[in-house]
Amino acid sequence: MKPVKIAIIGCGTIANSAHGPSYAKNPKAKIAYCVYIIPERAKALAEKYGDAETQVLTDYHDFLQDQSVELVSVCVPNYLHAPISIDCLNAGKHVLCEKPAAVNYAEVLRMKEAADKNQRILNIGVVNRFNTAVNKVRDLIQAGELGSLYHIYCSFRAHRSIPGLGGQFTTKAMAGGGVLIDWGVHFIDLICYCINAPAVQSVSGAAYSKLGTDMEDYVYTGMWAGPPDYSGTYDVEDFVTGFVRTAGPSITLNGAWAQNLNERAMFIEFLGDKAGIKLQYGGQFTLFSTKDDMLTETKCDMNMADMFYDEIDAFIECGRQGKKIRSNVDEVLVTAQIMDGLYQSAESGQEVVFS
Repeated sequence: MKPVKIAIIGCGTIANSAHGPSYAKNPKAKIAYCVYIIPERAKALAEKYGDAETQVLTDYHDFLQDQSVELVSVCVPNYLHAPISIDCLNAGKHVLCEKPAAVNYAEVLRMKEAADKNQRILNIGVVNRFNTAVNKVRDLIQAGELGSLYHIYCSFRAHRSIPGLGGQFTTKAMAGGGVLIDWGVHFIDLICYCINAPAVQSVSGAAYSKLGTDMEDYVYTGMWAGPPDYSGTYDVEDFVTGFVRTAGPSITLNGAWAQNLNERAMFIEFLGDKAGIKLQYGGQFTLFSTKDDMLTETKCDMNMADMFYDEIDAFIECGRQGKKIRSNVDEVLVTAQIMDGLYQSAESGQEVVFS
């Protein structure tokens, strides 16, 4: 079978660290176009992961009529996710759009509508659904090993780690939000995946923009997506907290790009009446239980697959077959709904109740 032709729109960090290398390693794929408004970056991605036939473009509209291109990776800033994905879906392409699906729930619904109307696949870059440890945790929960799962807590906190201060990550009009939409989306979606996304009943949240507001006074030791642009904008949250009621377990969260505590806490705790699990984000997990009047603690270690490669491989396959899988937009609507509710609650100072 001939390799399927791919276009990558956006040639920044995630395209270079995940999409580009994963397509390049996959014999079922061929990168036909690399698209970016800065042609030098598109050319660099094409030279590194494409071949002699890979074309470099600055405008994605220029390849939409190429019917030989079946799949598209959308790796652009958040505010462009919806319009670009919808254009590609309307052109008959299957799309893998990086997380978050869009800057708000309403835009995610527009993307789903375009996918359904055109009978195309729209996957979202919720890569933890392809993480080996996450799937082991999910299997244990679904098998009833934790008993009645009643509460989940997650923490995604770092000391002073605001990305690219003054740039696209800290500009609400481009990113849609701060630490919640950047880091929190992974944790919330991971939880929803593990518990089969029960209906959301209500959401209450608070968000704070404190440490980065006076940009030139912000002290840090490193800045991913940097360096700072002091002429830019900082109007997003650097700390978020929330409480979610579902038809299943309740969920609480604390997240911080920046806090005045020199510690990094990246974990999810699943509490059941028979057992509990503490999962280190991106790593292994521990199962706590009892047996024969003893307290038990089982450290679960395993070989971890390359989740980005598996995500891309699954996208290629479901595009070929027209089959919806675990990362389809239908499966992640609840993640967008929860984040939207948290932002609405933080802004209004009131709980958001869903019918």
